[in-house]
Amino acid sequence: MPTNTWNRHHILSLADFTTTEYDTVLQTAASFQEVLSRRTKKVPTLQGQVVANLFFESSTRTRSSFELAAKRLSADTLNFAAATSSMTKGETILDTAKTYLAMGTDIMVVRHREAGVPNAIAAEMDRLGVGVSVLNAGDGQHEHPSQGLLDLFTLCTLIDPASPRLELLKDKKIAIVGDILHSRVARSNIWSLIASGAEVHLAAPPTLLPKLFAEYISEELGVRNYSPTPQLFLHWQLEPALQNADFVMTLRLQKERMTAHLLPSLREYHQLFGITRTKLQLCKPNVKVLHPGPVNRGVEISSELMDDPEFSLIQSQVTSGVAVRMALLYLLGSGKT
Repeated sequence: MPTNTWNRHHILSLADFTTTEYDTVLQTAASFQEVLSRRTKKVPTLQGQVVANLFFESSTRTRSSFELAAKRLSADTLNFAAATSSMTKGETILDTAKTYLAMGTDIMVVRHREAGVPNAIAAEMDRLGVGVSVLNAGDGQHEHPSQGLLDLFTLCTLIDPASPRLELLKDKKIAIVGDILHSRVARSNIWSLIASGAEVHLAAPPTLLPKLFAEYISEELGVRNYSPTPQLFLHWQLEPALQNADFVMTLRLQKERMTAHLLPSLREYHQLFGITRTKLQLCKPNVKVLHPGPVNRGVEISSELMDDPEFSLIQSQVTSGVAVRMALLYLLGSGKT
């Protein structure tokens, strides 16, 4: 396992990930994917360590895969549920984190509906000097690093299963379609795909892809001195984004995060931006489709296409999630043993 190239104590964002860090995650995940193909799928790598899943927001895929990943690494797991916790009695988020710290937690996996909560917990752990690592499992409209990394792993292993690496996506055209404004997944994917040298095309109605979004991304990229100049394009129609695309990532409409009526109707959205087999004819012949889930069938993507193994990588994303999250927990935890 290539841990000698890993020095990151927390995983909170992909915005400042280096090429070496991406490749370390991809190579480590590939090793664990091989482990998961064996009859005995468990390794003693994190035996004796405690991973606490602090999910202040509901989740199916992310929470289950982090729990399974920890167990595959032989770690002990603690699972937090806000609805049945002392937070209903007034306990603060930081006090909750300190409670799990007192139980001997080594790694905290944190998901919250508000942006910045994982960063706040990480800052508190650093202030206390306890050596606990924090992994952002999705915070508000900020980021979802592990989802971005598993999407990256899914794409790279499709191209080269034996040696997934960032450079495989250089010059590939990748369309990200849907509710980009509210999507933490979109932000993490934008950082990773631009770092790979891919050509990223964002497509959505103007209400879900404001011009200010592009200005924000461009400003952040300028701060991080990406060179050569990254290729990022905005489209308020679907067709230009799909034209000759190698991959299409479609995103769920984040109705729970919308504070205004941003769409006339779901029917109209599907007609204009829903991904169907017919619309994929604009793409390259071997195009593949991804979706982070959960999926609104018949809205972001047709049911027929979602279940078509010729085009859909959606189940592969779920499978990749366990190997990638094993890799992240391993990289954070390997220096603690």
